[in-house]
Amino acid sequence: MKIKYFTVLAVSVLAFAFTGCKDDDVEPNVDPDPVPSFTIPTYADDYSSISSWDNRNSWNLANVHDPSVAYYNGYYYMYGTDASYGNAHDGHGHFQGKRSKDLVNWKWVSGPFYEPPTWVADSLNAIRSRMGLAAIAKADISYGYWAPVIRRITVDGKEILRMYYSVVIDNFIKSGKVNSAKNFDGSWSERAFIGMCESTDPAGGIWTDKGYVTCSSSDRGTNYSRVSYDKDWDGYFYYNAIDPTYIVAPDGNHYLIYGSWHSGFALLQVDATTGKPLNQLGEPYAASASELESRYGKRIGTRKASSRWQGSEAPEIIYKDGYYYLFMAYDGLDVPYNTRVVRSQNIEGPYVDIRGRSFTDGEGDSYPIVTHPYRFNLSNGWVGISHCAIFQKEYTGEWFYMSQGRLPAGVNGNVNSNALMMGHVRRIVWCPASANEPDNLWPIALPQRYAGVPDYGTITKDSLVGTWEHIKLEYAFSAQNAATSLTLNADGTMSGALTGNWSYDEAKKQLKLGNVIVCVEREVDWEVTPRRVTLVYAGTEKNLNATYWGKLKR
Repeated sequence: MKIKYFTVLAVSVLAFAFTGCKDDDVEPNVDPDPVPSFTIPTYADDYSSISSWDNRNSWNLANVHDPSVAYYNGYYYMYGTDASYGNAHDGHGHFQGKRSKDLVNWKWVSGPFYEPPTWVADSLNAIRSRMGLAAIAKADISYGYWAPVIRRITVDGKEILRMYYSVVIDNFIKSGKVNSAKNFDGSWSERAFIGMCESTDPAGGIWTDKGYVTCSSSDRGTNYSRVSYDKDWDGYFYYNAIDPTYIVAPDGNHYLIYGSWHSGFALLQVDATTGKPLNQLGEPYAASASELESRYGKRIGTRKASSRWQGSEAPEIIYKDGYYYLFMAYDGLDVPYNTRVVRSQNIEGPYVDIRGRSFTDGEGDSYPIVTHPYRFNLSNGWVGISHCAIFQKEYTGEWFYMSQGRLPAGVNGNVNSNALMMGHVRRIVWCPASANEPDNLWPIALPQRYAGVPDYGTITKDSLVGTWEHIKLEYAFSAQNAATSLTLNADGTMSGALTGNWSYDEAKKQLKLGNVIVCVEREVDWEVTPRRVTLVYAGTEKNLNATYWGKLKR
């Protein structure tokens, strides 16, 4: 199963009532507050002092993990993996939510359910029975709640929120015992399930569960044996049924893409009305990969075609200007988590990176880098920045990136600070792949978080002259990319981190640093005290295998 390094986080296995359940913790469904005028956020990134459950309405973007975002009835709703600092969420339901009018100020809302859906244990034990295995008592099943995706869709003329969610079963297949070293029985841990629920009242926490959609599946029949508990990486499952993403294609067809580590990502078409697989899946095991793919989804991407444990997960897909853009997370999520993106003109692929390398065929690591652990001066910086939601701002069409960021361990003397997860909302800029391909645009997240900075007018060439903090975001496993000084001189030369010449296209807001074009925007500098508006840039070049991030020092 997918590895999650939660440190002090634990996946809740507590049981409470499902669909439509409310308690005193649920906020009333009241009229929304008006969108506030521009104010630079002042909340601290180290939120340990307000991390208790009683302070949840003061969390803002604290305790965000694997978010998914959709706009509905005047709010952006966000739901994510069941996790919180100090396990503050324990006993308060699953997939806690937040909502916002402006993508800056967020308030807590109830998640969709409190007990594990009954269909999960029933489906698990039905599969086990057909495999000749004894049922696992419901009270002995170890559940995990991970990575939902939400979308606003129209069904029978009515707008609803549809959520696909993951429930992981962390018991061994052979004996049914809870997954631990002392219980190891020579088998892999059990499968994960993807279910679906829908709502027309997310503010009230009212969701209707629609049940089973798919589950983890294997191309190795019923051979679930495992040689070693901690050294065998040759996973039993071909598709790991977690981390779903969901898209309505321009032709009106609906698709799930799901998968994590193991063998890659599966594309599964679902019925537009029911949200369930269009074709019957059959047993979640087969004698070959080709047989499995014909039922559980075509494999459209893999980081390494020959690996069963490849360190890529969390697909997220959007459609823009003739391309499907598929974002993904690389590596373990505690520190090294980073984001890549590939694209295809066909939903089924092939998906290629900025250099034309095929992610569908597993032709090596994909670029560009969208986010990566980093550190500007005067700050501890951030790690574990991935598993993203990509969405558009209502009415403006601007694209946004949202994920958690983790503070590095040891911040403010807190050995568990790496478990402090702050939601990061960032604007996306679409930058040329090279100076010779001005219309070949690729998405990169800005280096500073979104704060709703107003449009103060044209960003002029003169305003770029000065000293910048420049980061070359390049793949460095478990390491933060640090800032160095870059000076843009008034005569068009540059010195420090980069040398040579620079130029600027004011109409396109594109700054050319040597042969790399970066896109310039205004954002808040979150590292200085007090925080203030500054200029930032982000961009790449197709042969760079890296991304440039920068912010102007004031």
